[in-house]
Amino acid sequence: MAEYPATSRISSADLIACVEETMQIATLRYFTREGSFADTVRALTGMPLPGLLEAREEAQLMLAWRSPTETLCITRSTTRLGELGASLGPFAEGCMVELTGGLQIVRLTGLRIADLLCRLGGAASVPAPGEARRSRLADLSVRAGETLLVADRAWLPHLLAWIRETLLDLEEQ
Repeated sequence: MAEYPATSRISSADLIACVEETMQIATLRYFTREGSFADTVRALTGMPLPGLLEAREEAQLMLAWRSPTETLCITRSTTRLGELGASLGPFAEGCMVELTGGLQIVRLTGLRIADLLCRLGGAASVPAPGEARRSRLADLSVRAGETLLVADRAWLPHLLAWIRETLLDLEEQ
């Protein structure tokens, strides 16, 4: 049962927005970016916890800054996310919380991503490549040629409708 419109792919001449059904999302929450929790994350992922507004990706796993004490972990592999969660379970200084059921990813590709994001969230919501941002509409992370919007599942129908209407408006220009 989908909680959002059956048209979870929206396209125009210059942009495609597609709901990613297979992405797994968790958050890493911690007190400090150093110590045994952070060291274990680095050992398991091959990446340190990202710094301010940073997104890192390696071996089909993305770590994206969300706040000074929180990092989003995004992957297609339920196995990898499960192994990460099991390994991070015993730490008092941090934890992993599975959010796949509560958050959804919308992948944006195309030439007018910046135009769309400026209309939806303002110029400050447009991340540079390798950057993660928070905005009023979603958490955003950019990798080569695409932007991932990480949105609360409850807001997804509204976000998709907003994207659809904005693309129609942009096409008229």
